[in-house]
Amino acid sequence: MDTVSVRGLRVSAVIGMRDWEREVTQTLTFNVEMAADVGKAAATDDLADALDYSAVARTISAVVREGRFRLIETAAERVAERLLADHPVTWLRLEVLKPIADGGYAAAVTIERGTPV
Repeated sequence: MDTVSVRGLRVSAVIGMRDWEREVTQTLTFNVEMAADVGKAAATDDLADALDYSAVARTISAVVREGRFRLIETAAERVAERLLADHPVTWLRLEVLKPIADGGYAAAVTIERGTPV
């Protein structure tokens, strides 16, 4: 299985359960690995035959900015649904990281959706 990845995509989002989190933006970081047929793109050297990772990044950003989610689990699920629906992807592994300001760490959720080829 070939994969195409987008790593370290930082997206400003309104996310969280606490009242103060609903009033500010926080930066989420996304890493996504997607099953894609790299062979055809490599043979033609044409973007039309490739999984457009810039379009994938735009999709992730749009879903997150529009979402105003409370949980990173929900953000991950909605992003995965949109990527599978809008791009030639049959499987993906998506990680979402949210820095915890008063804890000095990041919370992370990783999901896999679809069927590997």
